[in-house]
Amino acid sequence: MTAILAEGLYAYYGTAPAVNGLDLTVPAGETFGFLGPNGAGKTTTISMLTTLLKPTEGRARVAGFDVATQPAEVRRRIGIVFQESTLDVELTAAENLRFQADLVGLPRREARGAIASMLDLMDLSERSRIPVQQFSTGMRRRLEIARGLLGAPRILFLDEPTTGLDAQTRAAVWEHLGTLRREQGITVFFTTHQLEEAEHCDQIAIIDRGKVITQGAPAELKSVIGADLVVLRTEDDPRAADALSERFGLAAELTPDGLLLQVADGASLVPRLCTGLGLAVRSVTVTQPTLDDVFLHHTGAAIRESEPSGHTLGNLGEGLR
Repeated sequence: MTAILAEGLYAYYGTAPAVNGLDLTVPAGETFGFLGPNGAGKTTTISMLTTLLKPTEGRARVAGFDVATQPAEVRRRIGIVFQESTLDVELTAAENLRFQADLVGLPRREARGAIASMLDLMDLSERSRIPVQQFSTGMRRRLEIARGLLGAPRILFLDEPTTGLDAQTRAAVWEHLGTLRREQGITVFFTTHQLEEAEHCDQIAIIDRGKVITQGAPAELKSVIGADLVVLRTEDDPRAADALSERFGLAAELTPDGLLLQVADGASLVPRLCTGLGLAVRSVTVTQPTLDDVFLHHTGAAIRESEPSGHTLGNLGEGLR
């Protein structure tokens, strides 16, 4: 089944297209990453998919419903975690969730069980009666995820879900997201410009300048690059370069850091190098292609850290209320 289908989406701010003929297919039940630099069109796209912004052109269906003509049906089936926090810090964790339960129309009896379940899932049960202003940034993010899950959405949208979190807290958030996906079978769609986060995905789509330029599993996308990078240091690098050519048929570049080789399977080559060069090997490293290499391959540039466009879900969030 398909959770999200977009065809020829356009969105303009003034005369400039923020989203420029975007096509996207997201299978149901997967963790799907929307990877690109700030200003690439990620937040504008997620705004259209969550009915906060009407497409200028094109069409999109979310959970089987058209975002432009059936927005209420879409909203009943999605949850959203905004990039900027929208919690009421003067309320407790439980009170924030009760307020959200009223917004999504959960009956009081059903809401009590759902709130308790979400607090338990996010390891917040013991802090349910504490005002949010006393929460750490990571605890607030987990509470926002719990809030987005109230009403049992089929699709959970997260816009830059770990922005501003330290590495340990980011790992904890991803552990919780993995748990809820396994236990509830929902589709998780998140935007990010952080390459390491995209590794959590079943599939990713790389977006640049408002268009999806490639889509697939991380390993599949990296396989397009092909070669691993091997850096080799020996007791005599010039002689080792000759040996690599004569005995292995490999061309190596002699650099101050050692010999550089590009090979299809670096890990399997290393044992043969250590035994077959006839020289002492002092160090060897193997680096596989990264998602940044994939981005560079398709766009000619690395992920750019540019300024956000200013059109964020945080300042569009009132559209859901």
